[in-house]
Amino acid sequence: MPAPTARLEARISPDLHALLKRAAELQGRTVTDFVVTTVQDAAQKAVRQADMLKLSVSDQECFAKALLDPPEPGAGLKRAFKRRAKLIAAK
Repeated sequence: MPAPTARLEARISPDLHALLKRAAELQGRTVTDFVVTTVQDAAQKAVRQADMLKLSVSDQECFAKALLDPPEPGAGLKRAFKRRAKLIAAK
């Protein structure tokens, strides 16, 4: 049974349609396959870029300071390290 699909329609100029058709022909693909693949790649790139962590200059400085001069571990982190050591020793 084929996977469900959704329909997408777009109004484009005749020039753009001709360009898409030519590009698809050059790659030996249908216009639909060309458009779907190209749009999917662009969408994935846009999502990846949006998901990247973006820090202000002051946040960058704070992060670098924490890496270069980390604070002392708190009680919770110390407990976690003890538990980890027990788990590793039990293997």
